[in-house]
Amino acid sequence: MKQKMWNLTIRIKKNDELDGKRLETLVMELLMKANIAGATAWTGVDGFGKRGKSTLHLEGVTVNMPLLIEVIDAQEKLEPLLPELKRIVDDNGLVSINEVYVL
Repeated sequence: MKQKMWNLTIRIKKNDELDGKRLETLVMELLMKANIAGATAWTGVDGFGKRGKSTLHLEGVTVNMPLLIEVIDAQEKLEPLLPELKRIVDDNGLVSINEVYVL
């Protein structure tokens, strides 16, 4: 039986910070505290957005790599987190929501 859920995708850059802490860490901590079923962080190798190009330097240093955090859970669990996610991500990225069916 299929179940309707939300697919929440957060697009940021790996080195983005808020108050000296990486956005990725802040987002993952928020999701874990809210008992979200799970989240996956995907690191990209290239991209661009309104803040410019995201790049990967291969000489041992990574700079501005694109990062996606993907979450699938019930709307009732994710919707209350949206204001805090917006505060964390702010203009550093993008939060998108899609309805999906999970089998």
